Amino acid sequence: MPVFGVIAPHPPIMLDAVGAARSGVTSASLSASAVVREALREFKPETLVVMSPHAPAFSDAFVVDDSARFSGDLAQFGDCTDYAWPGDPELAVAILQGLADDDVASMARSEAPRLHAGQLDHGTIVPLSLIEPTGETRIVVLSLSFMSYEAHRVLGRVVRVAAETCGRRVAFIASGDLSHRLTHTAPAGYSPQAHLLDEAIVEHVRIGDFEGLAKIDPDIIEAGGECGLRSFIALGGFCGAGVVPTRVLSYEGPWGVGYLTALVGDAAVDAGADPHTGLPMSGHKGGMAGAPESEIVALARQAIESYVRHGELPESPTLDAADLPTRAGAFVSLHRAGRLRGCIGTILPTRDTLAREVAGNAVEAATHDPRFAALDVGELDDLEISVDVLHAPESCTIADLDPERYGVVTSSGWRRGLLLPALDGVDDVETQVRIAMSKAGIQAGEPCSYERFRVDRYT
Repeated sequence: MPVFGVIAPHPPIMLDAVGAARSGVTSASLSASAVVREALREFKPETLVVMSPHAPAFSDAFVVDDSARFSGDLAQFGDCTDYAWPGDPELAVAILQGLADDDVASMARSEAPRLHAGQLDHGTIVPLSLIEPTGETRIVVLSLSFMSYEAHRVLGRVVRVAAETCGRRVAFIASGDLSHRLTHTAPAGYSPQAHLLDEAIVEHVRIGDFEGLAKIDPDIIEAGGECGLRSFIALGGFCGAGVVPTRVLSYEGPWGVGYLTALVGDAAVDAGADPHTGLPMSGHKGGMAGAPESEIVALARQAIESYVRHGELPESPTLDAADLPTRAGAFVSLHRAGRLRGCIGTILPTRDTLAREVAGNAVEAATHDPRFAALDVGELDDLEISVDVLHAPESCTIADLDPERYGVVTSSGWRRGLLLPALDGVDDVETQVRIAMSKAGIQAGEPCSYERFRVDRYT
């Protein structure tokens, strides 16, 4: 079964009906939600399983809402719109049965009248109204609990098995916000450690390490006052063990609360651009095996084939083209059938020659990109390769940027985000900088320095 997951924030102020002009402050999250909405439309799920931190819950058991119809409003936030979606009782019952089989405490929400089965909370309404506004897709709502993180991973795995048992095409929506204590005006007060929690969560999600979320320092978690960590851990269980493909779409914290939006699993592979380089993830990408290709791409291909077939790098790789620099940073991007298959690069040179830089990065892209299994021999014949050779970055201001001509590096302390130039959909400096900052986990308003660079792209 295809794996489609979403991490979605849920501040009601993001909605026009609540925030009006103020909702524009979360423009990064709103833009990211539009990307999720389009990816969801293409995926065509039959049911959305939403885990909401604000759904009625018990500390020692998971609550699964088995309602046939859901409705609710945001009247407490000033929006009296009646939001409604159909339910999927069959899938809900299958999830409950799976939890019982695994000896995980759970109950149907319909069994507890005081929990008001079928009534929607804002942790469910906000993300659904942004990514599935038609109200046509069936939903199942899960409540988190204070049971162990491992129990939440089991819950996610059970959801996937139940979907397969019922023959459902399911997307898992992990609703949740990050730290609530990022600034002195934050709703839960200020903690100087709060940003550490958000940086840790964003980084674990960025590299697809959902198991690592459960290993974050408990003191940092307590300092942050989050509400989404257990939802994200359950999503990791839904996606399976090991590294999961991810695409962080945005991160921001305009009101002292961290908002992360990400696509996870097949959703990350299929949609839009590569989150690490900004390169498009669909369409023809570069040199094809057996077709005319540049010397530098041929070198990358030789290095990959030598390593994948024989477990060794070419001895003393060289490049003869006079227009190539002796040393430079380089990104090597791999695609198969129009889909990203690996991408690794260096901003600055790390080896004594460009040839060694490209050969090393090519092998890293083929075998150590954390989002993918290592390339095997059967994938070599239709492998598409492109190489970007980076000119040295130079310090600049936002006024010096041009997304068509220059790539950008945004830096704040140890956090750095890079975006290559001339990318589809990145048509203005504001978008370019926002994406690069989001990739680095840098919030709007944080101190940030900029560098620009040019690239030579080879296919």
